[in-house]
Amino acid sequence: MVDKEYRLASWPELSPAQHLTAYRRMLGEMSQRYVSMAQLVDSSGLRRPEVQHFLDTLEASGKLLTREGCATKVTASSGIGALRTIGAWFRRTPTPATLRR
Repeated sequence: MVDKEYRLASWPELSPAQHLTAYRRMLGEMSQRYVSMAQLVDSSGLRRPEVQHFLDTLEASGKLLTREGCATKVTASSGIGALRTIGAWFRRTPTPATLRR
């Protein structure tokens, strides 16, 4: 399943109930890049239904851009593979001791 990602098309006027740091934090993130629902929930500290309601409000006012999310996710195994690649590079890189031989 591919999640949607969200980005602001333009900055909205917030209702008095939305003058909380959590909503401003979500707007800040969405103004910089596309973010997923999970990222918005994590960064804001709000519950998923509250974030969804906020996104629905933004979409209804035409202030929200959406796209299908990327299917690639960083996993622990891909991080280990990157470390192996770096380790191999260090083994191949000449050092002063190997250059004197």
